[in-house]
Amino acid sequence: MPNTNRPIRRALISVSDKTGLEELGRFLADKGVEILSTGGSAKALAKAGIAVKEVAAHTGFPEIMDGRVKTLHPKIHGGLLARRDSAEHVAAQVKHDIPDIDLLVVNLYPFAKTVAAGGSWDDCIENIDIGGPAMLRGAAKNHDFVSVVTDPADYGKLMVEMDEQAGGTTLAFRRALARKAYAHTAAYDGAIAMWMSAQAADPLPDSISLSGTRVQMLRYGENPHQQAAFYRSGPARPGVATALQLQGKELSYNNLNDTDAAFELVAEFAQPAIAIIKHANPCGVAVAKDEKTFAAAYARALACDPVSAFGGIIALNRALDAATATEIVKLFAEVVIAPRISDEAKAVLAAKPNVRVLETGSLPDPKARGHVVKSLSGGLLVQDRDFGHVEEADLRIVTKRAPTAAEIADLLFAFRVAKHVKSNAIVYAKDGATVGIGAGQMSRVDSSRIAAWKADEAAKAAGAKDSFAKGSVVASDAFFPFADGLLAAASAGATAVIQPGGSMRDADIIKAADEAGLAMVLTGMRHFRH
Repeated sequence: MPNTNRPIRRALISVSDKTGLEELGRFLADKGVEILSTGGSAKALAKAGIAVKEVAAHTGFPEIMDGRVKTLHPKIHGGLLARRDSAEHVAAQVKHDIPDIDLLVVNLYPFAKTVAAGGSWDDCIENIDIGGPAMLRGAAKNHDFVSVVTDPADYGKLMVEMDEQAGGTTLAFRRALARKAYAHTAAYDGAIAMWMSAQAADPLPDSISLSGTRVQMLRYGENPHQQAAFYRSGPARPGVATALQLQGKELSYNNLNDTDAAFELVAEFAQPAIAIIKHANPCGVAVAKDEKTFAAAYARALACDPVSAFGGIIALNRALDAATATEIVKLFAEVVIAPRISDEAKAVLAAKPNVRVLETGSLPDPKARGHVVKSLSGGLLVQDRDFGHVEEADLRIVTKRAPTAAEIADLLFAFRVAKHVKSNAIVYAKDGATVGIGAGQMSRVDSSRIAAWKADEAAKAAGAKDSFAKGSVVASDAFFPFADGLLAAASAGATAVIQPGGSMRDADIIKAADEAGLAMVLTGMRHFRH
């Protein structure tokens, strides 16, 4: 076994991200460390008055091919890979004049940023680093002797370690750095592989690589006995992963999951929309005539299920104004998320400092392609995000009575909400607001009954004479296998139905709708959400 403490006498620095470079370089120079460097890193260090030796001078071989070949040289990789406790390795070093390199500081060409910025094919290809990953892998493999740093955030840790270890590093420290280096190169290669698959219109290739950067360690997962962390991955999509938190406590695992569900739901609507979410299901959703009537829309969304809304997530697809914020703070909410928060609304929300307030700057595109990944024991399920969108032109009227224009508007609204309700999903809606929601039941008729019961309870809470379901429309995320779920909706007072169709018993369902005096449209598109 090697000595646990290895002194650092020579370092190679080649970084794309120059954050903290001058401070690190000055620290190493003060410790008497010889610094090798390349290109922009060498220039930045020299400009700061730090002694630096160009890699080309070290290897005796110039950079060629527009810098594509500069560190791919035996004098570099031999210095990183040589085992200091191997007589054969040391003899080879002496014979070929290969000095040790004890510290490698490398971060890679900004491939992901180039892709995110809409770079051309050629630009993206040129930002695929070759020498950097090769050095990182070599140094990480030889971590018994070599320290490898990939993240500017670790410069401070390295300096503390060297101060405490008389200019060296411990084996435990080097192993931790090596783990991080391999994770870094794996994520980098994974991003390239997924980008190339996307460019080739091959979204589900034979092999798939998933990568992410840890943003935050969470207190726990869904339950206190589960460990959890939040990782950011893939292209930047406006939402909880990229939002600016303006106030409030740290977001929890469940907060993050539910807030994502809430914001993706409101992004579905072209009209101003507001949603209240609990356990990833909507308690209430409403659209507003304009941004000035958001407070009224919030009241209508809240009326759908005021009991479940307590401690929920509130999402808007327009700027949050002071009037709406004033209504929101009357009931405890865990998170409020919107593209923008007005200064006046911020002042209102500040009175509730524990409420987490997120500002995203923009909305996600509900029609954009993307992946949804779920883990199974020993495997992964990967599918497209549900980007399906049903418009009026897609509807097929199958009953004797056609829906009215008002009913069609509510049918489309309800079906769009149903897309974001756990299956089996039933949604009652009236005048651009949900009035009853049944979610996640094993039987569709049970979801229909629960939604009707919710509408009854909400009406009682509001002091209304009749159930909110009376005169409403109803949406089902999948076809009715039997007429019982549809008849439950008719009994509750619904007047029109939207569902995908496609059941072997469609004719029976249509006949039952006609007999109940319902108008019914089929979409041909299912929205299961498990």
